[in-house]
Amino acid sequence: MTPAARTEAAIGLLDQILSDAEGTKGQAADRLVAHWFRQRRYAGAKDRAYIQNVVYSVLRRRAELEWALGHVDVGDAGPRDLVTAALVKDESLDDAALAERFTGTEHAPAPLTDKERAVVARLRAPAEEPPDWVRGNYPPLLDDPIREVFGDDAAIELAALSQRAPVDLRVNTLRGDRDAAVAALAREGIAAQPTPLSPVGLRLDARANIAGSSAFRDGLVEVQDEGSQLMALLVGAQPGETVIDWCAGGGGKSLALAAQMQNQGRLIAFDVASQRLDAAEHRVARSGATIIETHPMHDAATVLAGLGQGADRVLVDAPCSGSGAWRRNPAAKWRTTPATIADYADRQQAILAAAAQAVRPGGSLVYVTCSLFRPENHAQVDGFLASHRDFKLGSVANRWREVIGDKPPSEMPLLLLTPFENNTDGFFIAILERKQ
Repeated sequence: MTPAARTEAAIGLLDQILSDAEGTKGQAADRLVAHWFRQRRYAGAKDRAYIQNVVYSVLRRRAELEWALGHVDVGDAGPRDLVTAALVKDESLDDAALAERFTGTEHAPAPLTDKERAVVARLRAPAEEPPDWVRGNYPPLLDDPIREVFGDDAAIELAALSQRAPVDLRVNTLRGDRDAAVAALAREGIAAQPTPLSPVGLRLDARANIAGSSAFRDGLVEVQDEGSQLMALLVGAQPGETVIDWCAGGGGKSLALAAQMQNQGRLIAFDVASQRLDAAEHRVARSGATIIETHPMHDAATVLAGLGQGADRVLVDAPCSGSGAWRRNPAAKWRTTPATIADYADRQQAILAAAAQAVRPGGSLVYVTCSLFRPENHAQVDGFLASHRDFKLGSVANRWREVIGDKPPSEMPLLLLTPFENNTDGFFIAILERKQ
């Protein structure tokens, strides 16, 4: 593909992603990108890499680019203007180079208009000091809920969420230890280093085809962010216990819990979408875990009736706004509103109340979101404890010392991991203990 054709492709792909984000489907950008390229087999590896880099640069830095274009809100600029801004800001293309990208010939975008050339001149001019929502690249309507959590650090915290996330792996201790995983990956030319916080984590030095590696195919490693690994470890699951993964999804947390339990005990995975549980079967088989049993959520009452007093530990990784994972799904950032946060908070309240009934006296309910927002996190815990007097707040810091051993990132009973502070995805973790 020519540079002009790549530019036109980036505009078209970005248009599809933004149209989806502003509509009702809300698909993750990576799925839309993969589908888009499947329909365009003629695009080579270098073409794909370039197009994706331009598109994801726009998604990560949309507020910054819109501000540079002269807009005072996010959503005013279209895909063509945003890609043009990225070419000027990221690649420093001069007028002649831009003209070669916008030729109007076959497979190329139409030439820049006089109005667009004036906008390009503005892009190159010194800009006034931007507000925090521009420096942090987040929607301005989320400024208040973000400041509620981070205060004056809002811009720097959210700027970290606009960076590209590293690739982290969890070593499956049912198949081997971290040294064995490092060696196995190295034999295939994949360099990895121990993660700083998770004792079972590895971080890749560079992007690699992990799914094609023997270490992955043999079940020795799974792709999992370090924050997600820590969340599973902080459940504190022990061999021989009965543990429930209440919102199991694709099974990644269940696999981590099974390893933590040394494949001894009973691990029950529930999810409202049975197709997600079905899709996890090959991951479970690859891992060597044999204690995981999957059930659709509509069978929960029957399953729980056979548990007697209940489970020792219940993990609720609740559906949420996903703001903590904006590094990986930047398109989701621009469709998040205070209303969607409130909607998730209502759903989380109902899920927590249902899961609490599955915890035995003396057991614990571990509540987790990959969100940064207080209504989904601290306020959710406060509301739960106010309405469930048979539960008390446990200490994540104490649990950290018990199961991980090192000094915890915070001595507070609740834990919020962030990309800026911890170089993980954003995760909120609370331990709710049922009284004896």
